Amino acid sequence: MADQVAAMCEQLIKAVNMMMDPETSQIYRLEALKFCEEFKETCTFCVPCGLRLAEKTQTAVVRHFGLQVLEHVVKFRWNNMPQQEKVQLKNCAMQLLSNGTHSILEEESHIKDVLSRIIVEMIKREWPQHWPHMLKEMESLTSLGEAQTELVMLILLRLAEDVITFQTLPTQRRRDIQQTLTQNMDNIFSFMLAILQINVDDYRKAKAHCRVAVAALNTLAGYIDWVALAHITNANCRLLEMLCLLLSEPELQLEAVECLLIAISRKGKLEDRKPFMLLFDDVAIHYILSAAQPAEVAAVVERHYIFLKRLCQVLCALGSQLCSLVGSEAEVEVPANLSKYMEAFLAFTTHPSQFLKSSTQITWGALFRHEILSKDSVVMETAIKYLKTTMTNLVKTGFPSRNDNPSCEYSRVDFDSDEDFNSFFNSFRAQQGEVVRSACRIVPLEAFQIAAEWLQYQIASPIDTGNTTSKTAEGLCSMLSPSVVQWDAMTVFTECVVGQTFKNLEEEKLPIDQGMELLQAVLNYETKDPLILSCVLTNVSALFPFVMHRPHVLPQVLFKLFGAITFEIVPNSKAPRTRAVKNVRRHACSSIIKMCRDYPQFILPCFDMLYNHVKKLFSNEATLTQMEKCALMEALVLISNQFKDYAKQKAFLEELMAPVVTDWTSDEMRHLQIIYSIFFQLICQISLSFCLYTILGVVKRARWPADLEEAKAGGFVVGCSPSGAPIYRNPCTTQILALLPNLLALIRTHNSLFLPENLARLSETFSKAYEVMDVEKNTVLGLPQPLLDIYDSPVYKSNLERMQGFFCTLNDNCFHILGNAGLSMQHDFYTIEGLAEQIVGAAFVSLDHQLVLSCPQEFYDSLLCPLLGPLFAYMLQEEEEVVCEESQVTQEMWEEQLVRLVTREVLDLLMFEWFCMKCFLIEEDMMTDSAQTVSSGQPTDELTELGKCLVKHENIYMNLLTISFTSLSWKDTVNCHRTASMVCWSLLRQVVGGNLLPEAVTWFYTSVLRGLQMHGQHEVCNSALSHLAMLIYDNLRPRYAELRAVMTQIPNISVEALDQYEHRLMDPSAQKFGEKKRKDQFKKLIAGTVGKALCQQFRKEVHIRNLPSLFKKPKPEKEILNNEALGLADLPVVPQVQHPP
Repeated sequence: MADQVAAMCEQLIKAVNMMMDPETSQIYRLEALKFCEEFKETCTFCVPCGLRLAEKTQTAVVRHFGLQVLEHVVKFRWNNMPQQEKVQLKNCAMQLLSNGTHSILEEESHIKDVLSRIIVEMIKREWPQHWPHMLKEMESLTSLGEAQTELVMLILLRLAEDVITFQTLPTQRRRDIQQTLTQNMDNIFSFMLAILQINVDDYRKAKAHCRVAVAALNTLAGYIDWVALAHITNANCRLLEMLCLLLSEPELQLEAVECLLIAISRKGKLEDRKPFMLLFDDVAIHYILSAAQPAEVAAVVERHYIFLKRLCQVLCALGSQLCSLVGSEAEVEVPANLSKYMEAFLAFTTHPSQFLKSSTQITWGALFRHEILSKDSVVMETAIKYLKTTMTNLVKTGFPSRNDNPSCEYSRVDFDSDEDFNSFFNSFRAQQGEVVRSACRIVPLEAFQIAAEWLQYQIASPIDTGNTTSKTAEGLCSMLSPSVVQWDAMTVFTECVVGQTFKNLEEEKLPIDQGMELLQAVLNYETKDPLILSCVLTNVSALFPFVMHRPHVLPQVLFKLFGAITFEIVPNSKAPRTRAVKNVRRHACSSIIKMCRDYPQFILPCFDMLYNHVKKLFSNEATLTQMEKCALMEALVLISNQFKDYAKQKAFLEELMAPVVTDWTSDEMRHLQIIYSIFFQLICQISLSFCLYTILGVVKRARWPADLEEAKAGGFVVGCSPSGAPIYRNPCTTQILALLPNLLALIRTHNSLFLPENLARLSETFSKAYEVMDVEKNTVLGLPQPLLDIYDSPVYKSNLERMQGFFCTLNDNCFHILGNAGLSMQHDFYTIEGLAEQIVGAAFVSLDHQLVLSCPQEFYDSLLCPLLGPLFAYMLQEEEEVVCEESQVTQEMWEEQLVRLVTREVLDLLMFEWFCMKCFLIEEDMMTDSAQTVSSGQPTDELTELGKCLVKHENIYMNLLTISFTSLSWKDTVNCHRTASMVCWSLLRQVVGGNLLPEAVTWFYTSVLRGLQMHGQHEVCNSALSHLAMLIYDNLRPRYAELRAVMTQIPNISVEALDQYEHRLMDPSAQKFGEKKRKDQFKKLIAGTVGKALCQQFRKEVHIRNLPSLFKKPKPEKEILNNEALGLADLPVVPQVQHPP
């Protein structure tokens, strides 16, 4: 035997060295690996070989392999080993702990790790039942030296991770070990704290003590997250105090702050968390403040930077505890040292790292919104400091590729690219905006003063283009020019502050004069730089509410905005406009629309002046683009809503839309219905885009008065619906209805462009004209848009891109018009004769929610059912095509994602428009023991009127069922969870009591099981699908024996357990289980269908046997009801309850 072991060890050593030698060829390395794996699986003397290879005389890689062999034996052979061999292996492992390693500073960390795992694997199988003195043995090992103490800490840590964090044990073993750990936690915690205390006191004397202290802190971190809070706050928070002291020790501070973070982040009863307020005492807050202060000047050292991140999280968690406790039933007062906490927290908000700054925002918002803390003088003073700090933080600096700011060095640690940083900063800025608004609520005047000074400073400052000037014109800024980033930041700040100023100050306290002074300065400011001019326009919009108090300034504001609408860098230039120029013009149009939307009554006196100016601009074709013209027409329509006179507004809209009606109803447009070949000619001859934008703008904006009496007086009400609701008429109805036939013809023609014979007519240059643009593809895939200098580039880089953009916009606008038409014209739209057939013939697959949402109930049968039936049939066809094509490697990823998004939208339409919201919850009546008695009529009340209408149409209803159950096994976990939990049962239960075909029942059930096979490894999907499967089985199994046949085909199902479940399900006299136990039993029955994640599919199963239970339930007493004739002496004695005096 000894010779065999020696010979095998020699071969193993050679194989291990061959595997680890970088010069070894791939073939030999694979052969060596195969030999080692076969040895572990088949050799009968693995233990002696492993022990021999693990001796200290061997090299580190050989020792590691020897210990891995021992770990493999414990994990995979323990159940079949004789008791004597188990004891022998356990003793050998303990011997390795005692003297099988080098000193703590010499030993490799991977050796310590695998040795601790061997012991933990034994503990998981034997403790506490067969190894009752394990904890005492671990404690005694610590007396042998620092190396053994570190190993004991590692063992306790790995045990907590496996049992609590990763939960890699069977339920009973995990419960036994966790309960035993909990029972002994006083001793375990005292033991770990003692180890930490001893080694912290001595760690400056010897580095070995430092290593042990680090191990002790790491082990504590594994326990602090789940032990009772009493252990953490014991002895007046001794542990937390010790951790605060260690924040000043460079070699231990990172591990200490990790522990502190886990502790302070604990949730629980407010009363139990009160001791955390001790961290606001002088000593603790002093050490926290001291550790935070160097944050302002520390260089980028990775370990220290990680420490700062964790310390920042500690302060955030401490602030969260403060907000929870102050003002609660725990009766916690505002701490006296709050100012020191604020000082420490502000240090991170002023740190050069953009990541650290962003980490503080949520806590600042919570403090400023807190009902009590926000009124504290310290918080109010700090809010002013925060606002001044934000002036710097809002400036977009710190790009990883640059070196123009201290933030850049930290950004290179946190971000992979400039695009990554840009995406982060946009989110960070949005967070800051929200916090600034919260701060303005408590110090509104001070905030406005800061904003005013910053705006005045920017206006007075000369433009600094910096080193990154525009690529299209000299002297202009780029997005990263110093002046642009400053103007941009100031604009965001001003927008947030001014809005809150009007919300939080009474009218007599508003700084009207100062606000008007600022607005006048902005209106007088002139610049030819499009990026800065865009910021100027935003400030005009932000300050516009002050004009309500000084109406005479309104013409100046309009003059400024109209000047920006026709903005050009070089007048009368024939060069394509850059994005920056187009954005300025579009920005000005949007500003006018916004003012007309928010203040229409105020602007109404200037309507004639506006209208005349717009006509003047329209007279010169080259002045405005089609979209800009439409935007101005939208603004006019918004103001016209204030006429509150149907006839007057209708006359205005007829005049406004006259050119559009002329073009849209021309002979050329009518030819679209029959002649494809002239389509591209019409693109040039007729301003299709202008017409569509105008129609859409009018449909969206033209409305009747919101007040019913005003609507009646103005002639907008023409009657009442059967339900008594008023029927309104829209002044734009006549014009829009006249344009609708050609709109549907255009949609039909556009769809026909994708026919093969029409695609073949395209020239090579425009062969991809109908394809989706790259920008749209990136949006579908969720990819960030690149290029920070995009504002210097033209909107379209080529004629092909221009054509793709045209078709995309054409398509979008057509369907937006259809979607908004129902909402805008309501009764007049839905009463169009043959509307359903017309839409189905042109665009049935492109309905959106608005058309369905705004449809009156009386038109469900005549309109929505003919529309929605083909829609769902088409979606079912698309789903089946995707399922068939998924095996094709050449399928485009974005196409799959596009269909996935469309499917989700259809299901959204199904859920939110047809089912009551209470159907989205897992209802109690579904979860009762009598679920099989649910009748088909029971849930009808949960359907909306539209849902009830759709159920009556068998084809629509069956398509819905098929779509819903088919999508359960589609590769989309979000869709699977939502469909399983919200849709499938709500649909199927409508026919549970009817006569379903056995094949249909089997298909429904197997569809759910297929979903489990696809998504069962995800806990959320598993829960929803298992519950759905149980509902179907419980309700349909009594009448369909075919479901049992499906169950018997599930791998590894226990037929005996299935018989027991069915007995309780179908036998009325059988004892019923509680809901939780019944669900657990059913989940065990179908466990064989649950699919595994790819990373789990080829792993070898580890089996850990249960040991005799430590906590046996007492046998129940005899039930009195089952005894036939009980005398008085047979009744149990009820003890008397002694009441306190």
